[in-house]
Amino acid sequence: MEKHRKQTFLEGTLVLTAAGLIVKLLGALYRIPLSRLIQGEGMGLYQMAYPIYVTLLSISTAGLPTAISKMVAERRALNNPRGAYRVFKVSLLILTTIGIIFSATLLLGARFIAEKIIANPEAFYPLVSIAPAIFFVSIMSAYRGFFQGMQNMIPSAVSQVVEQVGRVAAVFILVIILMPKGVKYAAAGAAFGPVVGAIMGLIILLVIFQRKKSFIMNEIANDRTIKQESILSIVYQLFAFAVPITLGGLIIPIMNLADTAIVNRRLLVAGFSVEQATTLFGYLTGMAGPLVNLPPILTIALAASLVPAISESIARKNHRLVVSKVTTGIRLTIIFGLPSSIGLYLLATPICEMLYDNPEAGVPLSVLAFGVIFLTLNQTSAGILQGTGRTMVPVKNLLMGAIVKVVLNFTLTGIPAINIRGAAIGTVGGYLVASMLNVMAVNRYIGINMNLKQMIIKPLIAVASMGIAVLFTYDRALALLGSNTLATLSAISIGGIIYVLMLLSIGGISEKDLELIPRWGPVIARILSKIGITRG
Repeated sequence: MEKHRKQTFLEGTLVLTAAGLIVKLLGALYRIPLSRLIQGEGMGLYQMAYPIYVTLLSISTAGLPTAISKMVAERRALNNPRGAYRVFKVSLLILTTIGIIFSATLLLGARFIAEKIIANPEAFYPLVSIAPAIFFVSIMSAYRGFFQGMQNMIPSAVSQVVEQVGRVAAVFILVIILMPKGVKYAAAGAAFGPVVGAIMGLIILLVIFQRKKSFIMNEIANDRTIKQESILSIVYQLFAFAVPITLGGLIIPIMNLADTAIVNRRLLVAGFSVEQATTLFGYLTGMAGPLVNLPPILTIALAASLVPAISESIARKNHRLVVSKVTTGIRLTIIFGLPSSIGLYLLATPICEMLYDNPEAGVPLSVLAFGVIFLTLNQTSAGILQGTGRTMVPVKNLLMGAIVKVVLNFTLTGIPAINIRGAAIGTVGGYLVASMLNVMAVNRYIGINMNLKQMIIKPLIAVASMGIAVLFTYDRALALLGSNTLATLSAISIGGIIYVLMLLSIGGISEKDLELIPRWGPVIARILSKIGITRG
């Protein structure tokens, strides 16, 4: 019989973070050779289909995996594995039905969307190709939610990696085969990649589920819970929890659409030509934006782990453990988000020159960098609030942030001296408002052990040391090596090492913190303690 070991939320975070990094890297890197194979026209057709697919997928599945993980964790905490499995079966039926409906809708509406909405009949082919992916991803999300509710993040992580590897491999195989038939067919081949990836990810989850099934069935056989919930009650709870998360997930795409409508127009008002405005917008959204979205990989994983962990502790009525998990989650976010924010600010221009051969993109990045700490705090605090069942609170707070962002964007971007920086300031302001409102709500509803010295002052001291090291290393390495790339990589490496060592030496990370890291944590703690780097 396959055994099951529940992970701590920190273990789950590390597993999902590792998977997220691999998926993000593969997702970013494969587009470079793909664009060379199918050129601008093919990428254009592919990009016409992909956002529609992502939007439909967001509407159909966004909040349900989180809802499943919360409900499964709660029932298992109350020694009701039969109820947890019942939630999974109902969810699987719902998501299968949703997947069929949305895939069929895109298949049947592909020609209308291509001709009437996109105004490019050739977009029909990639739209039809990508449509089945919604069905397979919907089913996959039910299994991922179930395993996360069991506080086992490995199945989700493995399936994510397999899904992305399958997608990338299928994209290139199909593009190479179909390219001789024409660009529209090659773009359709690229769009079919997510279907292949989703099938592979689902197969992995089914295999893992089969291996765990004997353990699950044995748990159910030993369940002594007499009364079980009705299907209607489970459906109501699922959607009551999932709908607000889905609405919250749609706010950011809507904010991005607002950027597209507002920023270019306001840059024209500021006196820039259409070409200049388009270029500046590209710096903001195409170059600076993706860099700012890299650090939150950790906090996305942290939030996913916190939801079932907090739900379980609340179900057990262990308030002290809830506060402990909340405090650890917020502290980890600050420890990781603060150096990411300051590092991107200090090296904004060198990083953009290294990656894009375009130092001008460093202008919006140097402003957006300050948004990293608020973006990561927003994600973690939203996960905490979702874990307590207060799903509408982060949605309302993010909406408040969105309003602030739109007002700042409109006001500042039209000022010639500020221009594109105004849009970046708007984004930072929006996440600042949303994250602070969330943190205040967390403190109001749950409470945070606000040890200012441990939570804020020590990370600030460590990040100040890191900043000095980064600037010194970059200037010296550039003078010595004459290469911006080598100087930038050296500054990032030395800065990271200094930050960690400083944090350890002043007790910002203690031996107890290190011991929480799976497998290697206790070993690392003992070694660092022996050489006198850490504090107890």
